[in-house]
Amino acid sequence: MRDADVVYTDVWTSMGQEDERELRLRAFAGWTVDEAMMKAALENAVFMHCLPAHRGEEVAAEVIDGPQSLVWQQAANRMDSARALLVDLVRETEGGK
Repeated sequence: MRDADVVYTDVWTSMGQEDERELRLRAFAGWTVDEAMMKAALENAVFMHCLPAHRGEEVAAEVIDGPQSLVWQQAANRMDSARALLVDLVRETEGGK
């Protein structure tokens, strides 16, 4: 984290891997992005996560809900990108109308 501009994490157990949850919780114990970790990053560093997040596992609530977090803007941008792709795919299937 030292001198990072961006801190990005993902869930430890993705959908479809629920049977590995306990193993992953043990394997990643101690790797929660918390305020102490964010302090090691640059002062203006931002936090990102592709959501959904598990507060208290990969990220502490004070980080994901804090002033350095861009997760909600990131999610909104992803939604706009998905909409644009969907419009393009629909146009393509309709013969370019």
